[in-house]
This record gives sequence, C-alpha cells and structure tokens, in this order.
Amino acid sequence: MGALNPDPAFWAGRRVLLTGHTGFKGAWLSLWLARLGAHVTGFALAPETRPNLFEATGFPADRSRIGDIRDLPALAEAVAAAEPEIVIHMAAQALVRPSYTDPVGTFAVNTMGTVHLLQAVRSAPSVRAVVVVTSDKAYENREWPYAYRETEAMGGHDPYSASKGCAELVTGAYRASFFGAGGHPARIASARAGNVIGGGDWSADRLIPDVVRAFEAGESVEIRAPHAIRPWQHVLEPLAGYLRLAECLAGTDGAAYAEGWNLGPADEDCRAVSYLVERLAQGWGVGAGWHLSQKTHPHEATYLKVDASKARARLGWDRRLTLDTALDWTAAWYRAAASGADPRALAEAEIARYEALGQPGAKAGVDA
Repeated sequence: MGALNPDPAFWAGRRVLLTGHTGFKGAWLSLWLARLGAHVTGFALAPETRPNLFEATGFPADRSRIGDIRDLPALAEAVAAAEPEIVIHMAAQALVRPSYTDPVGTFAVNTMGTVHLLQAVRSAPSVRAVVVVTSDKAYENREWPYAYRETEAMGGHDPYSASKGCAELVTGAYRASFFGAGGHPARIASARAGNVIGGGDWSADRLIPDVVRAFEAGESVEIRAPHAIRPWQHVLEPLAGYLRLAECLAGTDGAAYAEGWNLGPADEDCRAVSYLVERLAQGWGVGAGWHLSQKTHPHEATYLKVDASKARARLGWDRRLTLDTALDWTAAWYRAAASGADPRALAEAEIARYEALGQPGAKAGVDA
C-alpha cells in the first residue's frame, strides 16, 4: 500500500497559512486542505497564466492575500493576521530557464523569500509547524547514477538550483538558531520533491503544459533534452508528503521530524523526458509527436533523482501511483478540461480517487 492518507481529525478547523496558493501545486493543495476541513489563508502573487487552476478552486477571497514574499512587512502582517498553526511555504520562482534570465529575482524570491517567511514566523506565537518546500535540484548535482540522500551537499549549477540549495541552508540556520531549545516552539522541516506532473498546469516552459498545448494544436512538440532523466511524480504525491510531514511536526515527538526530507518516486519512475512525451503521444492519437530542438539552450542537469527511503520508513509516506498511471490521469484531466469539464470538479474527483488508493486493501499504482 502507498502513503497514509492525511488525517481529517488533525486538519479539521486547523488554521493554515499557505504561501504560493495561486500556483499549480498551491491550487491543488488548497483544494485538498479545504476537503480536510482546514481554515486556509493564502499569500502569493496573482496567477501568472490564463487559464489557471487557482481561479477555478473558489478560494475564499477574504482569505486570499495577493502579495510578494520579497516584501517582508506585507508578509509579516499576513502571518500575524492569519494566526496560523501550520505554515506550508511553496511560493517560489519555480523554473530553471527563467533563472538564467532573472538570477537576481530568482535568488530574491527563493532564498530571501524563505528568510522573510521564517523571520515572520518568529513573531507569530501561534505557529507550531513549518514545512519549507524546496526542490530535488537543491542538491549539488554530480550526475551520479544513484539517488541523492538527505545527507548529500546542497549546491546548484544554475541560479534556480542554487537558490533552492540556499533556501535549504537558510532553513537549517533558522531552525538551529531561533527554533527549539528555548526559542520559538515551532518545528521547521524542509521537503525536496521530484518533478511534478498533473492536470491544471498551464505554465510556460514546463514539459507537460508544453506537450498538451502542442498536441491540442495538432503540432509536434519541441523537446530540448530528450535523454534527461528526472524523478517524475503526480502532483498529489508530494502534497501528501507535505501534509503528513506537517502532522508529524505538530505531534508530541515533532522535534524528531525537524530536518530535511526527500519525497521522490520509485527508481523505475525516474525516466527520460522522451519516455513521457512518447507515452503521452501514444495515448493522444494521430498527429501527436515530438522533435528535437535545434536551438542553443542553457545548462540543465542530465541525471537527477532523490532517495525517499527515510520518508517511507519514518513518515509512512510512499508513492501511490506508477508513472504510467500518473501520465494516464494527467492526459485524461487535460482532455476532460478541454471538453468543457469543470477544473475544480476534476481536481476534487482526482483527490478522492487518490485517497481511495490509500484505503486498506487498495493496490498502489492501479486505478481505483
């Protein structure tokens, strides 16, 4: 069986601050938290794309704070007003290639934004647990053929990866200096997920949205690095990990969980980009295909995956969907949305389906 389901008894009525709630992962997580009965306040920039999943979620307008995590006074005011018990920090500049165009902005958002968040939490006595979401790319990538464990060095060739490595260092420094051992009682952990896929992502310069846009237009999609291997996982997989980690941090033994965690897929789901594109093309039908880009592109890692053994052993978390099932769910989501289905209803149905796979007797990786 896969991961434990989030505990509704824990989340019901729980005050949660979610940064990045207008983004792809944030919109999914806000829906799941609402399903669990949590009282969620969001803080993020306005959505970057049209369409976007956030606007379909029906997030309460009076609890959606549009702001910039680079603005410490605004963020601190939002934290103070929300009086959260749980903070999940996902606001970020989330792409590698734009970090080459705007390295200063990338570091300001991903590194200093984390500083601002943790600084604001220091003045919020209500907070009991903070999950800082970084990235699998936070590790110093040596193009090893094996997965990175939590004890590996932080690093980053490109500004995005380095900014996430810096966010990990910031989190560790704040945890050691200001939280626990007579400091603020909140427990602080970081989570490093793989490359997420799923319906509702319309971002530019991201593989699945680029593929869907091309296939819907009847065009061949341009691929930069078909042989690059990534730790692919459905968006609900790491979100389940974030929720489980927050529950553990807020528990009586929470200090034992205040560290870094990998939330990656099984080894067999770390596949080349070409595998995903060809698998989606097969399911899409006539005319779907890809071609190799002939342009010059900035450096991106070739081989990357993370070892989630610790999360499986100590959090009771595991991947629930095989990569093929995740791709099937993703393609079906986009086709349904393109046919006029309500994006919120699609997402809520998928969350329920995912939770059903966590019930006793369910078989992980098989459609429920």
